[in-house]
Amino acid sequence: MSGSKYDMVTILGPTASGKTEVAVNLALKLNGEIISADSRQIYRQMDLGTGKDLHEYQINGIDVPYHLIDIAEAGYQYNVFEFQRDFLKVYHAIKEKGSYPVMCGGSGMYLEAILKGYRLIQVPVNEERRADLQLLSPEALTEILKRYKSINNTSDIENKKRTIRAIEIEEFCVAHPETELSFPPINSLIVGVKYDRDSRRRRITTRLKQRLDNGMIDEVQKLINNGLKPEDLTYYGLEYKYLTLYITGELTYDEMFTGLNTAIHQFAKRQMTWFRKMEREGFEINWLDGYMPVNEKTDKILSWLNP
Repeated sequence: MSGSKYDMVTILGPTASGKTEVAVNLALKLNGEIISADSRQIYRQMDLGTGKDLHEYQINGIDVPYHLIDIAEAGYQYNVFEFQRDFLKVYHAIKEKGSYPVMCGGSGMYLEAILKGYRLIQVPVNEERRADLQLLSPEALTEILKRYKSINNTSDIENKKRTIRAIEIEEFCVAHPETELSFPPINSLIVGVKYDRDSRRRRITTRLKQRLDNGMIDEVQKLINNGLKPEDLTYYGLEYKYLTLYITGELTYDEMFTGLNTAIHQFAKRQMTWFRKMEREGFEINWLDGYMPVNEKTDKILSWLNP
């Protein structure tokens, strides 16, 4: 977009905040394309459970291009390194054709991987080192990790497996400095969409009921019928965890609904906590009230792009 100091716009927000609608309407006005930053929407056949809402990418008969949705098979465990790699391919392709990239999502790790420009490297597994580290206490592992980095991201020490992986990555980078690849700096306008707490909770519950009515249970059953093991599905958390427990008879329908509804509320709260952390670390997030009409939202974003 000529005249703007920004290379991209990022639209973020918790689940059920309406960020996709904002991103798509903005992209239409900017001759833009959407790059999804959602860690679960990359999977095929996982539509209702991940809230893809693909119908939102068409406005008045016009299709707004989107990327990094439906790019991996259900059951595959996609990671942040792959997301960075795939993001860059798409980002450069959009720029080369003269379109404008609009990143949209709620996965804090994926968003930060682009906005912070995390080290772009795929570190191989070191089974021997893992076996040694596995013998240590969580406290001892944390102390080892502290030798390499400040632990601002508490997810690194959420459990032993994560901490061991974090140590493995840091030790590999020390031993192989020549393999470190820089991530190009991208100056993005960051816009957040949010509702007040009570409204957010109502929207989440209403949306969950709609998705169940639209066949979300059948979607999960089909994945199981196609060969995905229940334990593989629970890896994806939230909807896939609770619906699998219901399908396998471990939860009643009411238990499933209540547990899942609560879990999504907690997830949205964690998303907001992550976004506040980003602000504390220096990211400026320009927040929009979810109740604003979508045209007012996009006009406001355009005024920020070209003050």
